[in-house]
Amino acid sequence: MDDDELITAWGLLVEALHDTYPLLLRGVDPSGEDMAGPWFEVLIRLQRSPGGRLPMSRLAREVSLSSGGFTKLADRLERKGYLARTSCPDDRRVVYAELTASGRDFADEARARHVLLLREHVLGPLGPGGVRGMAELARRLRDSSRAG
Repeated sequence: MDDDELITAWGLLVEALHDTYPLLLRGVDPSGEDMAGPWFEVLIRLQRSPGGRLPMSRLAREVSLSSGGFTKLADRLERKGYLARTSCPDDRRVVYAELTASGRDFADEARARHVLLLREHVLGPLGPGGVRGMAELARRLRDSSRAG
């Protein structure tokens, strides 16, 4: 592969993500509004975690926010009643972000709307094999980036 082909391939991926991502959050909020990316990512990650909770530091890392940025987001989610902070009984340094009952309901609705948009804007153009292939390539690239 020559340099121009490599640059073009990467540029196409960046453009595809940039153009598709907003479509996947359009109307996801159960109120019908668009949802800000980090809010949605936090809710979905908590929803998919055992017990609906994760350590705050891990969650911040997974949604690519600084500790301070995540704390501000957690404060907003807590004020909305979607998230609660709980201490780890075994390690006082660890604080969990945990979905409340209201947060679980909100996340369930938002997830259902998001899945419809994923089916339209990702599965539709790529098909099942394309989505599986994309997931495998993304996993390999992520794992390689994290390895060093």
